[in-house]
Amino acid sequence: MSSALVAGIAVALAVLFVILIVRSLIVICPPNRVAVISGRKRTLSDGRTVGYRILKGGRTLRIPLIERVAWMDLNTIPLEVAVQNAYSRGAIPLNVMGIANVKVSSGEGLLENAAERFLHVDHTHIGKIAKETLEANLRGVLATMSPEEVNEDRLKFGQQLIDEADDDIKTLGLELDVLKIQNVTDDVNYLESVGRRLTAEVIRDARVAEANRTAESEQAEAAARRTAQVAQIEADKTIVEEQNALRVRTAELEAISRAREEEALVAGETAKAVASQELETERIELEKRRVEADVVVPARADLEARQLQAQAEAATIVEDGKAQVEVFKRLTDQYQAAGADGHDVLVLNMLPDLVDKIVATVQNVSIDRVAVVDTGAAGSGDSSADGGSRGGIPGLMSQLPASLVAMTEQIEAATGVDILASLRRREGEGKS
Repeated sequence: MSSALVAGIAVALAVLFVILIVRSLIVICPPNRVAVISGRKRTLSDGRTVGYRILKGGRTLRIPLIERVAWMDLNTIPLEVAVQNAYSRGAIPLNVMGIANVKVSSGEGLLENAAERFLHVDHTHIGKIAKETLEANLRGVLATMSPEEVNEDRLKFGQQLIDEADDDIKTLGLELDVLKIQNVTDDVNYLESVGRRLTAEVIRDARVAEANRTAESEQAEAAARRTAQVAQIEADKTIVEEQNALRVRTAELEAISRAREEEALVAGETAKAVASQELETERIELEKRRVEADVVVPARADLEARQLQAQAEAATIVEDGKAQVEVFKRLTDQYQAAGADGHDVLVLNMLPDLVDKIVATVQNVSIDRVAVVDTGAAGSGDSSADGGSRGGIPGLMSQLPASLVAMTEQIEAATGVDILASLRRREGEGKS
């Protein structure tokens, strides 16, 4: 074997040895355990001087040959807590059963208490000590509470027990995780009697409450029926009122509708009358226009023509009148110049017209023939005293002069002109 190989083996062994030594000197602590390293003195936070140090989780190195390592578990220790014939307030013995979970405390200052008391002690012994401590505290708490309070308010009972046992448990370096009361009984049937009494009271209260509830229910039902009836009556009244209002409104609407219909009829008749009136007005206007075209215009034209004709005739008459006036004026001048004879000449000139006027009075008399009757004997030779009367034609002819004389006398009486005298004077002037 060569020296190099021997050297290598020696180095490997040396390294392995160093690793084994270092491994034996390193202390690694898991979270559910604590390591108590004793061998050197150290001062705690409360001023005490102890010969150990505690490692809770993590790692550290111990000094070989000087320090030694011991382990403590932090696992939970379940306990059954039970007390028999523990007197409660009122001297009533009770039997209480419960469960608790304790463990070695890892709090600051408490872990040292646990290390001093339970290092190298198994869990059974630690649990026994914790159980006895809790049972003692349980008896102390029971003495301050009545059986009814213990039985009815177990949460309060458990909390008071925790408060009572907390100081003692912490002094031991332990920690109480859970404490629950499972059962509370007694050997004298006190709780049973209380239960029966409470049950009876509960039953009584239940019956009373049931009766009250029944009465209240009946009252409520009656009130509900009354309310329902009142509501029904109110509803019926409201319905009747609404129906009346509806009838009134319907009547009003019908009246309004009839009024509007009548207004529409009146408006229609009015419109019809207006239309008829307008039509009649148009017809009258057309008739006026027709009459004006057929009658008025021709009448106006005829009137204008007549007016023009009348104006023309009037102009002619006026001119004739002017001419006659001029003639009469000249005649008058001549007659005035003639003196008295002028008057006679004027009358004589007017004589034919007068005779025509006199004759015109009998112009409607038509003489077909004249019969002359002779009333005397023609050849008798008889005569009257005044010369005898003449009959027949001779008698008619003999009467003409007398008739002319009578006519001239009438003209003289009417005009004041003696025609015969004028004629005699004109005849004498002619002879001379």
